[in-house]
Amino acid sequence: MLLRQESVVENYPERRATRRFTIKLPASVRVSGIPCEFSTETENVSARGIFFYLDRWLAKGAKVEVTMCFPPQVTMTEPLYVRFIARVVRVEPESTTRTGVATMIEEYEFLCPEDVPQESARAWADL
Repeated sequence: MLLRQESVVENYPERRATRRFTIKLPASVRVSGIPCEFSTETENVSARGIFFYLDRWLAKGAKVEVTMCFPPQVTMTEPLYVRFIARVVRVEPESTTRTGVATMIEEYEFLCPEDVPQESARAWADL
């Protein structure tokens, strides 16, 4: 009898409906009910969701606004500014100060460069 050791990951069925791209882009996150925005960097992005880390805990189901700039290296043209309204679907505590946040995109809008908050534009100036 032959025994074969398999990874747990290999036995775990893939639930994602769209391809996820590992891409680190600066982003700003606004949380419903909190007046300030939080700077972060995406870990991966798909057509339906965004994963990033924050230095604060978010509850599953919380609504967030994520604003990002897709640089010319991604768009193959001018930078593209997008604001997403998303819902937190998973929270992964990485440490006592950093939390992984998986969101599902519910809405999005393309922004004109002049509509991008100045603090976000400064953070993305090096793209």
